[in-house]
Amino acid sequence: MERITQVIGQSSAFLDALEQASRAAALDRPVLVIGERGTGKELVAERLHRLSPRWDQPLVTMNCAALPETLIEAELFGHEAGAFTGATKARTGRFEEADGGTLFLDELGTLSMGAQERLLRAVEYGEITRIGSSRPVRVDVRIVAATNEHLPGRVDKGTFRADLLDRLSFEVVTLPPLRHRGGDVEVLAEFYGRRMASELGWQDWPGWGPHALDALLSYDWPGNVRELRNVVERAVYRWDRGGPIDRIEIDPFASPYRPRPMASSMSPVEKPAESSTPAPAAPVAAAPPEPAELGGDFKTRVSRFERQLLSQALAEHRFNQRATAEALGLTYDQLRHALRRHDLLGAGG
Repeated sequence: MERITQVIGQSSAFLDALEQASRAAALDRPVLVIGERGTGKELVAERLHRLSPRWDQPLVTMNCAALPETLIEAELFGHEAGAFTGATKARTGRFEEADGGTLFLDELGTLSMGAQERLLRAVEYGEITRIGSSRPVRVDVRIVAATNEHLPGRVDKGTFRADLLDRLSFEVVTLPPLRHRGGDVEVLAEFYGRRMASELGWQDWPGWGPHALDALLSYDWPGNVRELRNVVERAVYRWDRGGPIDRIEIDPFASPYRPRPMASSMSPVEKPAESSTPAPAAPVAAAPPEPAELGGDFKTRVSRFERQLLSQALAEHRFNQRATAEALGLTYDQLRHALRRHDLLGAGG
């Protein structure tokens, strides 16, 4: 299957990050790519490789979080036959596979301290030693690494080597989350929507209706572009009414029939204490107001309680307004009207 590597966006924050990556690509130095999940760190790493003098050499990717700690070093540096149980034959590691090209290390922050020490030697001296061997191997590899963690904070805690961070952070490209990429939600929704419609064999692209656009623009997108793509493609394939697509379901798990968590799966903190008398049912309504909030006439108190109820329901549903409306037994338009009345339309943004 052909890999799709489009980097899409027009916001100044996003274009500035791309420009920074493009300028660093020509230099044969390590680059650290920082960003939340789903912001496109791997696409930027590929851009760094394709625009570099190493573009015609291998680009080797390794997700450091995908392997148990005991296998990471063998995967990175290779091993000789008999180096450990199960090593029946010698194997080259990712460094040797990337010789002459680029090695992209995703989720860098998950590396153990031992693997960090060996990685530092490889970066400093350009040589690695397979596990079970005493003979170093010269490698010519450019390192691009990515993480969603604040590595200087990890250094302060003693869980990441300061000297390794110094060597890998010649240039640091920080990708903005989608909530800070003004205008890009519409651009991305249009792109992924059209592509999904084409995949489904639609002759024409109907576009987005006002309610759908409102839902897309009012959501915070903690999963960033990856989450947006899933939401958009799901909305397109479910739409069968003709005309502009005007229904968005951001949470695919939202359902009145969603199973409740089993008691055995709850952590000890979550498990209720055993008692001879049954505990009263938890109240559904919002917590009662503080004594200082009890003043005012009937209309003022009702308004205050309604705003508190709306705020609590929004927070419980991660500021997904459609899920909040369903939970409160309101239509989407009714909820929007209530939020506007209480100045809560931008809550969670």
